[in-house]
Amino acid sequence: MKKSKLKPFPQDEIQTYSLQSRKSKISIKEFSKPFSLKEGINQFIESLPDILAGKDFKEFLSLMHKARRKRKAIIFALGGHVIKVGLNPLLIRLMEEGWISGLALNGAGIIHDFEIAYSGNTSEDVADQISRGRFGMARETGDLLNRAINSVKGQEVGLGAAVGEMIDSSDFPFKDFSILGAAHRLDIPTTVHVAIGTDTIHFFPLADGEALGGASLRDFFLFCSLLRNLDGGGVFINVGSAVILPEVFLKGVSYVRNRGVPLENFSTAVFDFVHQYRPYQNVVKRPLGKKGKGFYFIGHNEIMIPLLAASLQSSFGKK
Repeated sequence: MKKSKLKPFPQDEIQTYSLQSRKSKISIKEFSKPFSLKEGINQFIESLPDILAGKDFKEFLSLMHKARRKRKAIIFALGGHVIKVGLNPLLIRLMEEGWISGLALNGAGIIHDFEIAYSGNTSEDVADQISRGRFGMARETGDLLNRAINSVKGQEVGLGAAVGEMIDSSDFPFKDFSILGAAHRLDIPTTVHVAIGTDTIHFFPLADGEALGGASLRDFFLFCSLLRNLDGGGVFINVGSAVILPEVFLKGVSYVRNRGVPLENFSTAVFDFVHQYRPYQNVVKRPLGKKGKGFYFIGHNEIMIPLLAASLQSSFGKK
């Protein structure tokens, strides 16, 4: 066998140091602690390791408590998936307990929320329905939502308020499960941000582009009023919206700052089951000022949001 002219680097004469003298990133002081079911949710949170997302989650809970004590805005921006995975009862409880001061939804959000209130069911089999030209053709969804939106055309009422009032004042058998209905009942501002053509109700005969666009534009400026109260300790949380709501948030922050509000020292968080570009850039990174803090928590909404809700009800982070 032909010998290589290149000689292996010698193993001797390396420079070493004592492990005890080295600065390390992880210490047993930060490790998780054994947890007993008898100890409750507060001790469970305490038992999480003070490392990476475990540390971030504890810090985020503390910031949520501070925002609530200071009466700063706590805004939840929700994609339609959040409703589809059954989180409405938890979100309604958070609203009732003062953990949500404002809501923002995309167009899919009002569709799924209405269908839950009206029939107790939502989320059709798209692959099956679209092959037959039946996707999105549920009559009551298209007719009643468009009627509610058209009813405020030209008025100083936004899309979220129009749909919320319609559900709250209805005799729908399952309206107690509606986050829009609950927000209207609790007088929590709710905004809806649509892109024309992205929602099934837009192709119904009653759909009116002027009514849709006008109501959603009014909601944008109402959303900006909500953002104003983030300044000095508020929290903005994006759950399950990959594009629309992160984009609306970024533009809203720019508009509010342009109007003279500094929007400093607030926190943001994204909860989603994958890491995505726009939520990271537009919610966690770009909008923060010199003292803001952004968090990104990855996990299924149907697990992470119940964990968040239970954690907020604990005493952890109250001080």
